[in-house]
Amino acid sequence: MTPRNKAVLQMLICAALWSTGGIFIKSIPWNPMAIAGWRSLIAAGVVVIYLRWSHTAVRFTRRGAVNGALMCLTFLAFVVANKLTTAANAIVLQFTAPVFLMLWSALVYKERFRRADLAAVACTLGGISLFFFDQLQPSHLLGNCVAIAAGAFMGGMYLTMGRTRDPAARMGGMLLGHLFTAAAGIPFTLFTETEISLTAVTCILALGVLQLGVPYILLALSSEDCPPLACSLLGAVEPLLNPVWVFLFDGEAPGPFALVGGAVVVLSITIWCIWQDRHPTPAAP
Repeated sequence: MTPRNKAVLQMLICAALWSTGGIFIKSIPWNPMAIAGWRSLIAAGVVVIYLRWSHTAVRFTRRGAVNGALMCLTFLAFVVANKLTTAANAIVLQFTAPVFLMLWSALVYKERFRRADLAAVACTLGGISLFFFDQLQPSHLLGNCVAIAAGAFMGGMYLTMGRTRDPAARMGGMLLGHLFTAAAGIPFTLFTETEISLTAVTCILALGVLQLGVPYILLALSSEDCPPLACSLLGAVEPLLNPVWVFLFDGEAPGPFALVGGAVVVLSITIWCIWQDRHPTPAAP
């Protein structure tokens, strides 16, 4: 397996684990900021265990701090959006991230994307829109706006992580993201009602370990050999799998629009990845 193919596989596993977030967040009767804070504190513990086990160095840099801040804002906005609107709305609107990624790249780094990149983003977003055609409701306006903000922050996060060539600095930025989120969210536990139950504790542990800790380690590893836009597009597998978990746990079956949308997204990503292998993007200055 080539490093690039390994990175793609890691990113797909990452997206699959991400997709469990909606169910667990909805199951915890806590303030969303508190959920985000404790989830990230547990995830930070997972990252520290991984770093010790793999003897991976950590370096804290200015760019890593920026990446950590964007990651923190992504985490907070996503959890808040899940509480203010439906899980489907939160996920599909967060996946405006590829569009924001291209926007930030053009504004900050003066990058120009090829027509194939633009077509891949358009097809991916179009497929996601079809997938949630009957679920994306005009209500929950505030939650929808927060979810779009999460997409903007996530696009910036992909960009800064992909631009960080030093693996130690990339890991440092990821660890800072978890710690920033924990510092911002955990104090809400003291000022809001936080019911401690077996369900809540189990779900917050699952969120911290499986839905956030392990996936973001995979994201940091895959970012070394997978371009930012590719990571962002591969992450679109998350909204495709989310309704599968809903079906398994709640019995809600996807409709015909979901099936067509899923096919569009998977086909678009597959064709784009094959095209990228044959026409690699020239190295940026």
